[in-house]
Amino acid sequence: MSLLEPTPWLVLLAGAHLGFQLTVDRVVYPALAEVGQERWAGAHAAHSRRITPVVAVIYPPLVLVVAWQLVAHPAVAAGWLTAAGTLVAVVTTALVAAPTHGRLGRGPDEQERARLLRRLARADHVRTAGALVAVAGAVLLLA
Repeated sequence: MSLLEPTPWLVLLAGAHLGFQLTVDRVVYPALAEVGQERWAGAHAAHSRRITPVVAVIYPPLVLVVAWQLVAHPAVAAGWLTAAGTLVAVVTTALVAAPTHGRLGRGPDEQERARLLRRLARADHVRTAGALVAVAGAVLLLA
């Protein structure tokens, strides 16, 4: 398999994305949810500063390589499976996670914060499922 083909890059990026999503889902968000109301504003601001560069490193290349795969091999179903999983993660980020973080950053009261954190956790479960589907599709491309 050539590095001038999208498949090895797609496997690499889809795997990195899944690792990122699992870490956020199972480690980062649960730890953030344990922060008390008195430390919330600073903790959330620090989280946002730290995670934004990681998102910027993973999402754009992943989307570009998914598009490359679909253009290079439009008849391969596994590429479309990878695209579907990636689309679920990206759309959930844009429509649910990012706006929820925006509301969390405005310093909601404790009850609203708890509700928003539950919403964020549900969105992250969806994003993680999307990333898992994307990896499955990418691995199938290797066969």
